[in-house]
Amino acid sequence: MTRREWLDRSVAVLMTSKGGLTAESWLDAAAIMQRIQPHVFPRRDFAITKYGAVNDGEKLCSRALADAIRACSQAGGGSVIVPKGRFLTGAVHLESNVDLHLEEGATLAFSRDPKEYLPAVFTRFEGTECMNYSPFIYAFEKTNIAVTGNGVLDGQAGPDHWWNWAGKELLGWKKGTPTQENDRNTLTAMGDKDISVVQRVFADGRLLRPNFIQPYRCANVLFEGFRMINSPMWEINPVLCRNVTVREIDIDTHGPNNDGCDPESCDGVLITGCTFSTGDDCIAVKSGRNRDGRRVNVPCQNVLIRDCVMKDGHGGVSIGSEVSGGIRNVLIQNSQMSSPNLERALRIKTNSYRGGVIEDIGFRNVTVGEVKETVIEVDYFYQEGEGGPFLPSVRGIEVANVSCQKCKHAIFVRGYKNSRVRGVTVSNCTFQNSAEGTYFENAEGVILRNVTVNGKVLEEQH
Repeated sequence: MTRREWLDRSVAVLMTSKGGLTAESWLDAAAIMQRIQPHVFPRRDFAITKYGAVNDGEKLCSRALADAIRACSQAGGGSVIVPKGRFLTGAVHLESNVDLHLEEGATLAFSRDPKEYLPAVFTRFEGTECMNYSPFIYAFEKTNIAVTGNGVLDGQAGPDHWWNWAGKELLGWKKGTPTQENDRNTLTAMGDKDISVVQRVFADGRLLRPNFIQPYRCANVLFEGFRMINSPMWEINPVLCRNVTVREIDIDTHGPNNDGCDPESCDGVLITGCTFSTGDDCIAVKSGRNRDGRRVNVPCQNVLIRDCVMKDGHGGVSIGSEVSGGIRNVLIQNSQMSSPNLERALRIKTNSYRGGVIEDIGFRNVTVGEVKETVIEVDYFYQEGEGGPFLPSVRGIEVANVSCQKCKHAIFVRGYKNSRVRGVTVSNCTFQNSAEGTYFENAEGVILRNVTVNGKVLEEQH
């Protein structure tokens, strides 16, 4: 199937979907699909072996990759080919009109030496802008970029490399050794004081882990086909990007903060046909943290998630926690979620320090085997919780045609007395073996239509 045929089929599916959200919402989704079109790259190949790369997994190939990427971009674009074999590299910086293509049997392994990710680049760490170690694959203000193919990206992170910086004994940290906590707190304080980003330098001896893949302020971005393992931090994190497609990726990495895909302050994102088993959220939609997120003030919007499989993780799809710029129009459908190590299916998490408006979230046609905690959760008490000056606002949450075989809570909604969760509609859903059923606190306009919990049909309005 060509990309054009695939796009036409996707639009047709959205146009004919029934149930759950209003017809207007799904027509909007179809319009989004029509705008999200992966770039078609010229048929020019630049094999990294022609630029000196060796597939022994020991010789550093950073220079060869950089030379091939430069030549490809200067020629007008094409594909930089990583052939079969194991290639060791440091940071890879993409240029406009370049597709980094991993052939079947190819592995791009990333150096465990932090110095290979210097000099520091303009990035975000957990939603706050800073100068930090380069993400392993990075692009800044580029157009028409991609990573594709059936190969493997191996971050080589583990208890002795990167993960121990998080300060968790189960993931390699040893008492008496430094952690990221001081640097993380310092960066947050800098953001709260509006200190210039170029002065927020956290690299070369500091302990804020880099993300695996991060396009920053880019347009027309495609990630397709490859497998990702052993990430130091978040795996795929497009920031302030437009027209992003993440398709048929297999992510299997269980380190600290190992989110699978985190679109952040983006407009127009499609995540489809992917499989996630992670050490944190499988997918988390974000828009910046606290004062720094409000300074940038760009929402994440028009996000479609469909036909995905979520296994281990904190949340199948999470909205937040870095949500200060707002999130709207996120539609999740036709997916499967299940694992004794999956905590929640749909998780909306914020607090009175993050603030932000979260609105128009759809969750439909999702099959949940089991989750450890909650199937549908909206909670204003994440981390710092109550007491801050920036009251969150969540409204317009529509859930339809969802089933679950085992959970603690089927639905858990908790707002503040002075800032209620407004407008949650759940219809045509079945929750079995729910230990504690439903819970609502400071919620307004909650509608349950044909919702069955442990065999009992609930027809309620709060």
